[in-house]
Amino acid sequence: MTDLPTDEDFEDLRGDDIAPERAERFYDRVRARIQNYVDSKGAAIGKTAEYLLLVPDVFILLWRLVNDSRVSGKNKVLLGSGIAYYIFPIDLIPEAFVGPIGYLDDLVFGVYILNRILGDTDPTILRDHWPGSEDVLTVIRKVLGAADSLIGTKMVDRIKRMAK
Repeated sequence: MTDLPTDEDFEDLRGDDIAPERAERFYDRVRARIQNYVDSKGAAIGKTAEYLLLVPDVFILLWRLVNDSRVSGKNKVLLGSGIAYYIFPIDLIPEAFVGPIGYLDDLVFGVYILNRILGDTDPTILRDHWPGSEDVLTVIRKVLGAADSLIGTKMVDRIKRMAK
């Protein structure tokens, strides 16, 4: 098993109908690979490890929310764009070229979408689906506060424009 998710991991998620089991398998595989990467790099990646470990949690939250009937259709379109950003191999920081560090832009994009839907989605709905141990609203604030240092101001500006 490599530290990076493979094309096969993403194949599970491509197609018109993503079964819950497929999304959960993707979550488990990506989480394990990121954990292996973090374990192998240790202190070399420092605080970044904390954010990398949020990547699969934010993905599965996006997926669960897009499948929740309490979320508006308009917000489901936004959430779907976040899921697509995770799945498609071409993005601002491609994982294929930089390894798991490339997931940081996926994380930031997903969190910007989550923050945006909070304007008209009850935070309880996000909490109902959040797999992490820390409160999801705290995580959103933390990632938004660290976004510039994680991926750079220019990338954050591009993501902000994309998430509108």
